Amino acid sequence: MNDSSWGSPPHAGSRTGYWGPADQGPVQRAAPAGPAYDAPEAQQTRPMPIVPDVPAHGGNQDDDRGAARLGGPLFPAGSYGDAPYGDQPYGDAARRHDTPSAQPSAAVPQNPEPMPDAPHPAPAPQKKSAGRDLGAAIGVGVGLGVVIVASLFVVKAVFIGVVAVAVVVGLWELTSRLQERKGIRAPLVPLAVGGAAMVVAGYVRGPEGAWVAMALTALAVLVWRMTEPPEGYLKDVTAGVFAAFYVPFLATFVALMLTADDGAFRVMTFLVLTVVSDTGAYAVGWRFGKTKLAPRISPGKTREGLFGAVSFAMVAGALCMQFLIDDGTWWQGLLLGFAVAASATLGDLGESMIKRDLGIKDMGTLLPGHGGIMDRLDSLLPTAPVVWLLLVLFVGSG
Repeated sequence: MNDSSWGSPPHAGSRTGYWGPADQGPVQRAAPAGPAYDAPEAQQTRPMPIVPDVPAHGGNQDDDRGAARLGGPLFPAGSYGDAPYGDQPYGDAARRHDTPSAQPSAAVPQNPEPMPDAPHPAPAPQKKSAGRDLGAAIGVGVGLGVVIVASLFVVKAVFIGVVAVAVVVGLWELTSRLQERKGIRAPLVPLAVGGAAMVVAGYVRGPEGAWVAMALTALAVLVWRMTEPPEGYLKDVTAGVFAAFYVPFLATFVALMLTADDGAFRVMTFLVLTVVSDTGAYAVGWRFGKTKLAPRISPGKTREGLFGAVSFAMVAGALCMQFLIDDGTWWQGLLLGFAVAASATLGDLGESMIKRDLGIKDMGTLLPGHGGIMDRLDSLLPTAPVVWLLLVLFVGSG
């Protein structure tokens, strides 16, 4: 055990005194001023560093931070914070460095932000937005409805012309977006001519005429594209055949409905149910929608909106079948309304998928408040064959 262990006798230079001559015994000696260190230890103690004066505020921020750091032999530049822990001070010097009161008040950073638990004012509730110009959308919708109804009940041939024009414009929008966004050059001329002919053939010659016109349109697309370089031929003709089926062929079923004796009312039922389904989905989804239906395809659609579409369409279907369609019954209208809500929703999601792939919001800007013609045909096109087929099954081809 060394002499600094517990229980060792005092020795020369100790805190309590020293041993004198044998006849005098221990002689008491006054303790030195300052910290109670032994003399040898006091000689080895390093002097405390001198903290430089902190310049007045308004100077360079880096200089202020530098003035707040301690210097000297115990605190080399970059120690205790900038260097590894092995370079940190120790003993009383480290404790003085850690004590906030040991630092100048100017070196303490001021936090302008409020305390974490300070109360924050609640944000003002945001009013839901329709996302489009409702005034323009309603005006355009009413105008289109007047044109359709007038042509439908006055001269059926005029209505077929309206459908053919809508098909051609829709094809132009679709092929233009494909070329702009993907570099796909689906030939518009054979598509436009063949699409209009397809609608007329369906009205004049029935389903057989529609299928023949579809086949000839696809062949025309293949031949027309041969006049250009072969690079991209496959994707161009594939897109062309898809466009021919998606727009004019599906629209042909509207012309097939019109050939029946009560064809005008069948077309009216088809249009009313589709519009009511879209309106119900929008109204209920905007007011109560919380659960997303297909967030990766169309973030605005909700399951609550789908429920609204089904409910509105079933009620409208029961009324239309009971009062507009010859030999129709209300329960058939319930089934028809349910099918229309499902097909209209799938059609809307289908075009949303196309627009997502193309990276666009609307297919065009021709209709203020609506977008383009294709943005209005998205739910109508896949619904047309569904309504035509169910009406044939329920009440015949008439």
